[in-house]
Amino acid sequence: MFILFKGRFVLITGFSGAGKSGALHSFEDLGFFAMDNLPPALIPKFAELCVQSEGKIDRVALVCDIRGGELFSGLFEALDRLEEMGFGYEILFLEAAEEVLIKRYKETRRRHPLAEKGGMVEAIREERKLLEDIRGYSNVVIDTSELSLADLKEKISRLYAPEGREKKILLTAISFGYKYGLPLDADLVFDVRFLPNPHYVDSLRPLNGEHQEVKDYIWKWPVAHRFFKRLKDMIEFLLPYYVKEGKPQLVIAIGCTGGKHRSVTLTMELCRVLAEKNYQIRVEHRDMNKA
Repeated sequence: MFILFKGRFVLITGFSGAGKSGALHSFEDLGFFAMDNLPPALIPKFAELCVQSEGKIDRVALVCDIRGGELFSGLFEALDRLEEMGFGYEILFLEAAEEVLIKRYKETRRRHPLAEKGGMVEAIREERKLLEDIRGYSNVVIDTSELSLADLKEKISRLYAPEGREKKILLTAISFGYKYGLPLDADLVFDVRFLPNPHYVDSLRPLNGEHQEVKDYIWKWPVAHRFFKRLKDMIEFLLPYYVKEGKPQLVIAIGCTGGKHRSVTLTMELCRVLAEKNYQIRVEHRDMNKA
């Protein structure tokens, strides 16, 4: 049976504690029909109901995760059924760093769904293994480690709000420090640790990449200009192809040692250049204010 659905059908999944409930509330605020913890076997049935509603249910957000226990193992079978039906869907995957998930569970005093099999750390790592395949199958992956609920809501709004359907692609540029680890949701990562480091200039060490003195120091080196031109050309070459493939968002990460000077300056300049090309872009300085 081939059915046509002209609406938007978003399946939300990911790690326990990564913010799926907050995400679902955000979709509900956007006018989506929202449903939590739907067993995978019922997803195709619900898809048929959406079609039969004749437009009354045209935006749907469903949460499906490991709380379903053994039922969750049928998720790929349900997705295969949707594809057989010709029913379009999207998958939003939420994740967070292990230490962040542990902290959130301790704060809420809730038990991890897999905690019966072992301690908290073991449960989180087991869940990571169980979700590995669906993560790779997802259209959008959001790392909520550094996001507040308000930040997550804004990000979902920019990706899924009805008035945003015509936007070609949402770009996020992140500056970060390698000493704190890679951003989990980065699509493209560029290492600028080869550039001269303002950290070793006493007057610049307390400043960050947004200060003019730091910018002047970085841009006085010809290698910085040569690298940035190649970076800009590569990004501008890639973006139309990502748009053509229907990718809704792209996360570009630029890293230096501490995420305070070089990565911040180059990330800001990349944002300026892409904004001039009329791309929608937001910036995050993940580690700029860390000690």
